Amino acid sequence: MRFNDTIVSFRVKENTIDQCMYLKVSGSKVMFLIMYVDDILLATNDLGFLHETKKFLSRNFEVKDMGDVSYVIGIEIFCNRS
Repeated sequence: MRFNDTIVSFRVKENTIDQCMYLKVSGSKVMFLIMYVDDILLATNDLGFLHETKKFLSRNFEVKDMGDVSYVIGIEIFCNRS
């Protein structure tokens, strides 16, 4: 099964303009999945949503959690954990 088919089965929507970006919304929870080559950046406003997504990905794909990110393609990432 292709990545796109699998991720869409998790009720994630592919961006029609940029096919490397996906969005999942559940109430006030928002999750962005941004693909770059063979990496996926997950960005969310809810840690439970993050863990749920990581579990789904690890059940369906071989994944390696690289932990928190501080830079992506030369862009500094700010993480607010409040």
